[in-house]
Amino acid sequence: MAAFLVDLSPSDMQRRLADALAVYVDAMRYPRGTEDQRAAMWMEHTRRQGWKAVAVVEPAEHGESGDCDLIGAPLLGIAYGYCGAPDQWWQQQVVAGLHRVGADRTRIAELMTSYFELTELHIAPHAQGRGLGEALTRRLLADRAEAHVLLSTPEINGEANRAWKLYRRLGFTDVIRGYHFAGDPRAFAILGRALPL
Repeated sequence: MAAFLVDLSPSDMQRRLADALAVYVDAMRYPRGTEDQRAAMWMEHTRRQGWKAVAVVEPAEHGESGDCDLIGAPLLGIAYGYCGAPDQWWQQQVVAGLHRVGADRTRIAELMTSYFELTELHIAPHAQGRGLGEALTRRLLADRAEAHVLLSTPEINGEANRAWKLYRRLGFTDVIRGYHFAGDPRAFAILGRALPL
């Protein structure tokens, strides 16, 4: 069956939040119940400047006309992000990390002045390996006005997973490696690249 990309409005995100969070939990292998901890934050993000979300859905055809319901179709993937800003926790964490690794003020200003934070990008495990992550990323980043896109992703030994392969294929480079966000024991990489993609 064919998969389709759909731009989500904040109200679409609210309607599909449970489905989007289920994809997130499955893709990240988080324990059930994590959805409840993330729901309010994901909805708060929809109010941030420049917020954009894209979903990938796989609708079933209806009737002889072949029409299908894209917004209500099963969700295979979700991606969203927004403009980074100094009052946001993630930016504050990244700036602190850049200082720790000895980045100079010019480099920090270059990265932090105009960037799109690719906050979430997840594909349901059963739908991975079909190019959906790249399609979501390209759609999400199309026509962005920011100078850069930044993201964080868990460190993986040898960068040996699909997410890392996607980011490298799309030209993301290291900004910080082995970073520990407050409250998370895992090491993360901060990756970035210039826009447009």
